[in-house]
Amino acid sequence: MSEMISAFEESPIARDVRDGLAGANKHLPPWLFYDTLGSALYEKITELPEYYPTRTERSIFETQADAIVAAVGGASADALHVAELGAGTATKSQILLRAVARRQERASFLAIDVSASALAAAAARFERDEPRISFRSLVAHHEHAFDAIRRLGQRQLVLFIGSSIGNYDDDDARRLLRGVARSLLPGGALLLGTDLRKSPSVLVRAYDDAQGVTAEFNLNVLRRINRELEGHFQLDRFRHVALWNEAKSRVEMHLESLADQVVRIDLLGMHVTLRRGERIHTESSVKYDEARVDSLLGASGFVRERSFFDDERRFALHLARVVKR
Repeated sequence: MSEMISAFEESPIARDVRDGLAGANKHLPPWLFYDTLGSALYEKITELPEYYPTRTERSIFETQADAIVAAVGGASADALHVAELGAGTATKSQILLRAVARRQERASFLAIDVSASALAAAAARFERDEPRISFRSLVAHHEHAFDAIRRLGQRQLVLFIGSSIGNYDDDDARRLLRGVARSLLPGGALLLGTDLRKSPSVLVRAYDDAQGVTAEFNLNVLRRINRELEGHFQLDRFRHVALWNEAKSRVEMHLESLADQVVRIDLLGMHVTLRRGERIHTESSVKYDEARVDSLLGASGFVRERSFFDDERRFALHLARVVKR
């Protein structure tokens, strides 16, 4: 049995596009990638040979799910209620939820994402394959899900995996994790997934694959603006750029204008002026070491209790608890 509810009263796309494209340093938020086409493209990206994060994180769940659940539960006999921020199609969390169900016979799961199509796909799969897991979904941005998490029950486990925290700059990451901390009741925990620092050449290839799937994914933000806001972006006048920013320890994705151009967005009543070579920043993906993870968690009200790594220590899942108040 599955249930889907919505936390959107109106789409925030107009506000975010106007704010992002009006200034000198143009940017668009990465949540805009995830319409129906963007979600499908992302699923394709996760299967590319260059894109190691998804299969590496999945390997941690496949080999250590029972150990993670045991570490979360400790000696408590109370049922664990699981929520995931940015769940998408929830294929990795499904592995963990099976371990929860082995420990307590049944499991409840709240999947939270901006993509209704991804959540619908997850709901259909869980209903078909996971009779011991009660599945609910919430179409919402992360910050709109805290009340729902708080209502889950006395022992919550919030998953924020896939290195999604890396899409945020440090201030926004701390703000988000503080919201998670406030939503957790005593006994609750966070499982945070982070990609780890490694060779920049490996990192950049993961965001600039040979087949061009990531380029299509990046360009999809312009396609979405055209469709939903009556924009007039010509996609062949932009190119996908992925680069390593050493100072900020992150891979960045940009859309670079191939010509001087002025683009109308009719429903916003605005004209976007772009010079040849000017870039629109669409996504960052921070790569962490353990010290930076501890700093981020500590500034957000958490303490890291234990970390789980793949064999090559390319990726990590960090179990954290709220510092006792």
